[in-house]
Amino acid sequence: MAGAAVALALTGTPTLAADIPPADTVVTSPNVTHVLNIPKPAPIASTINTDIAFQGDYAYVGNYGGFSIYDIRHPKKAKVVSSVVCPGAQMDVSVYGNLLFAAVDGSRNNDSCASTGQSAGIKESWEGVRIFDVSDKANPRYVKSVETNCGSHTLTLVPGKGRDRDRNVYVYVSSYQPSANFPDCLPPHDKISIIKVPLRHPEAAAVAATPVLFPDGGNETQPGLLLPTSGCHDITTFAEKDIAAGACMGDGVLFDISDRLNPRVTARTTDANFAFWHSATFSNDAREVIFTDELGGGGAATCNEVVGPNRGADAIYDISRGRFTFKSYFKIPRHQDDSENCVSHNGSLIPVKGRDIMVQAWYMGGVSIWDFTDAAHPTEIGYFERGPRADGGGGGVWSAYYYNGYIYAADFNTGLDVIKINDWRTNNAERVHTDRLNAQTQESYRSR
Repeated sequence: MAGAAVALALTGTPTLAADIPPADTVVTSPNVTHVLNIPKPAPIASTINTDIAFQGDYAYVGNYGGFSIYDIRHPKKAKVVSSVVCPGAQMDVSVYGNLLFAAVDGSRNNDSCASTGQSAGIKESWEGVRIFDVSDKANPRYVKSVETNCGSHTLTLVPGKGRDRDRNVYVYVSSYQPSANFPDCLPPHDKISIIKVPLRHPEAAAVAATPVLFPDGGNETQPGLLLPTSGCHDITTFAEKDIAAGACMGDGVLFDISDRLNPRVTARTTDANFAFWHSATFSNDAREVIFTDELGGGGAATCNEVVGPNRGADAIYDISRGRFTFKSYFKIPRHQDDSENCVSHNGSLIPVKGRDIMVQAWYMGGVSIWDFTDAAHPTEIGYFERGPRADGGGGGVWSAYYYNGYIYAADFNTGLDVIKINDWRTNNAERVHTDRLNAQTQESYRSR
């Protein structure tokens, strides 16, 4: 069960240093309850948790050492069903039907689950996407690997259109950091890889296209960039609207994906305040998009008073007539200790009728629940976090998503947290249920 949590009031003003929680202590806002913590399973306890996907009564949690499947039909009694040991950074996961897709962005000496790390400078090294059959939750089966240029830092599933929807799913593979010393990852790499997966024959999955997104090279010279644009870090699709948003290191991008194998850039924006365009989330009506800035690459303390309220924050944009219009920044108002790595990271919408509300991970800043209905004045309405680690180390929450009444958070070190918010602004979301959630593959919800 979850340990005792301390509830602290939301004041609307930044936390003072004296208000930073004691080491390793769970604290929440009064409207948030820590329901349960499930430590990482023993086979992958020594490696960090990453992204989460959901389908039916199950959560799939990626980990640098592989992935685990959790039974969440009773969230207060959620439990591990199985773990697959299959190392490879980052092992971000998505699910579709009986298939699980895992991203590998670290060169291995082969594509097997027994592989070891090997330099990308060796031509025979492998990195890309692994595909598993998870129809038997207790015994997932490795089906296929697909090698992609520069590996797969993240991946995004895109269902086919019309009759193709039941036949194929497409995987948009985001990767970056090419080098003249890497035979399979040569500059300029201003592209993504697209894998076509026949649903009835996933063993036939293969790269079907490698569209160039930035023929002009993208944003490469802006002062303060963590990395210049070279491909994308993450892409979020809204397939029913035939659009996608790309967080592409130096650029924020809008795509037309009506032709699944030929995504077309329709709008681009840059921001002198952003260091690394990391991920994107659409509002439910797709009239707005939130981009995250992973200032410091996720390893720096950027939620302290020195850095301030706008660096390492989210940026909210209106999308009108196919163009981006900046509205505001959002950053958690709770200052973190100088030992705590903290910056905006992975999150999803809470399906609330008439409001725009998001739950989001902030590494050691924990989990933030915030309202951007007024896009010019976003406000945090709830939170969950732990105090600094007693050993002074880093970590925190990699991803936090709302799924069928509960929030699930994957923590680097402590495992999977189950969280509940009880608030008049979010409670009607409990009437909305879905059978699948891949945060990078948005689907609209219909509130009752």
